[in-house]
Amino acid sequence: MMRVEKVYPKGFAANCYLVTENGRDAVAVDPAQPRVLGRARELGFNVRYVLLTHGHFDHIGGCAALQEAGAKVGCLDIERALALGNDNMGTEFGVWVPKFSVDFTFRGGDVLDLCGISFRVLATPGHTAGSCSFLAGDALFTGDTLFAGDCGRTDLPTGSAGKLRESLKLLFGLDGDYTVYAGHGEDTTLQREREHADFLM
Repeated sequence: MMRVEKVYPKGFAANCYLVTENGRDAVAVDPAQPRVLGRARELGFNVRYVLLTHGHFDHIGGCAALQEAGAKVGCLDIERALALGNDNMGTEFGVWVPKFSVDFTFRGGDVLDLCGISFRVLATPGHTAGSCSFLAGDALFTGDTLFAGDCGRTDLPTGSAGKLRESLKLLFGLDGDYTVYAGHGEDTTLQREREHADFLM
C-alpha cells in the first residue's frame, strides 16, 4: 500500500513528500532541504529517486544530498535549464543551492514506474514553463501550481498567468478525487478546490 510521508520545511522552503510502496525504497518529491535525507533515514527509507515539480530554489535544496547518497534526480525536460541555472531564484533570495545534476527527464503524459509506484506526469505550466504535477494512486502532487485555496504566482522567470489558468482547468478536469499534496501549506482535496476555486475568477 502506498504511503506518503510529509516533511515540513524549516524556514522558507517547500513541503517535501517521501513516497514508498514497500516501506523501504522511496521517491522524494521536491526535496527542499538537505535535512530531507536525515528524515528519510529516520523513517528507514532509501530514497532512490527524486521528482521535481519545478526547479525553484525552495524545492531543490536537498537534491545534492540525496544524489550523493545514491538517488537519481528527474524533472520535466524543459525545466532542466531553470533548475540548474540562475533562474532557480536562489541568488535573488540569498539562498545557496548545493550543486546537483539532472539524471533523467520526462514529458507530460509519461508514466514513470519508480520503486513499485506508477507516477503519471501532468505538464502544468504557469508557475514556470516546465512545472508539472504527478498522479500516483489517490495522490496528486501539485508543486506550486495548486495550493489549498490558492494557486502559484506567475511573475517569476518563465511564468505565465494564462498557462497557469489552463493548467488549473486541466487538474480540475481530472476524473475522480485525489488528495492534493501541494508545494506549500496544508493538504487538501481536488474536489474541495474545484468547489472553491474563486482564484480562477
